[in-house]
Amino acid sequence: MDTPHRFPVHVYYEDTDLAGIVYYANYLRFIERARTEWVRDLGIDEGRLKDEQGIVFAVRRVEADYLRPAQFDEDLTVETRLVSSGGARVVLTQDVTREGAVLFSSVVTLVALSDGGRPARLPADLRARLG
Repeated sequence: MDTPHRFPVHVYYEDTDLAGIVYYANYLRFIERARTEWVRDLGIDEGRLKDEQGIVFAVRRVEADYLRPAQFDEDLTVETRLVSSGGARVVLTQDVTREGAVLFSSVVTLVALSDGGRPARLPADLRARLG
């Protein structure tokens, strides 16, 4: 996927620590929201996927690099790119940027799980949408 999915994030006071800098764990919230919108923009209804096929996505691994601080009242962008997808696994890069400068960089591995919490093969139509 050459063109990233872009999701805007505005930094509110509640996102920051006492110094007005984004609290480190909030970057995970920002990228979670962006993944949800990326999946939705692919035309995948996660609620329906769960109800009809018993499949949910779960984060298995996150590699995170905090490169520069973001601060209160800034406008950020989360850029999501598909790296690879397999039978039950999806790997993404997600960067949080400010005016093109990367502040936070991550590699996220998602797995598809069945109702019982075991790995589940991604349905063929879903794999096709991922590319």
